[in-house]
Amino acid sequence: MSAGRASPLEAAPGWLVARPIAHRGLHDRAAGVIENSRAAARAAIARGYAIELDVQLTADGEAVVFHDHDLARLVGGDGSVHDMHAAALAAMPLVGAADGEGPPTLAEFLALVAGRVGLVVEIKSRFDADMRLTHRTLEVLAGYDGPYVVESFDPDVVAEVRRVAPRVPRGIVAETRWVHPDWAFLSPERKHALANLLHFDDTRPHFLSWQVADLVEGPPFLLRRLGIPVTAWTVRDEAARTLATEHADQMVFEGFLA
Repeated sequence: MSAGRASPLEAAPGWLVARPIAHRGLHDRAAGVIENSRAAARAAIARGYAIELDVQLTADGEAVVFHDHDLARLVGGDGSVHDMHAAALAAMPLVGAADGEGPPTLAEFLALVAGRVGLVVEIKSRFDADMRLTHRTLEVLAGYDGPYVVESFDPDVVAEVRRVAPRVPRGIVAETRWVHPDWAFLSPERKHALANLLHFDDTRPHFLSWQVADLVEGPPFLLRRLGIPVTAWTVRDEAARTLATEHADQMVFEGFLA
């Protein structure tokens, strides 16, 4: 290795694998604490967990902390996040939220966390080469003083992060089979490329986040031996926790206290 050039393991921050990562914050719908909410962030911070969160793009070009492309499940509305202005979305209470709050913008979420725990920011994508959300996310994060990494299922997004912000730690989220109905629009050839990290030369990820049930497959096994850390998503029971402990460097969890 040439002098001054960091290895992949050095490029991935130590906090990423130091403690379990709360999936969409430490949420508990039964208690009125909804995923990706301010309340879920506060709960994770109180226990010292890093937070995985999702960002979507609104019609007015804002990055908001929200998982789904559609509004129905999380705020009970019709249509898409992409058709809403950020202020209008914020005025829609999250379904089941005890505090009645709506989805925060990424900037609001960062202000709340204020560097107290690490953030794993997943940039959502429709695999359509639209980089507006990627650019807005990086723009907001550039003014943040706390620890964070970014990740995406879409290698084009990760490659764009590498191009415009090479010093930002970046990760690829993936799995082996891609059989969930959400991935039905992907061709078999695209799924094969994703499952086998055939984009590696373009993305050069600093870490890998892999579906926990697929951890014994080739890519996570090989990348760990190359010094690239692997986190496991999403751990929801003891069997999955055992897999993550044996075959990953850290877990992204929900539904229990790690």
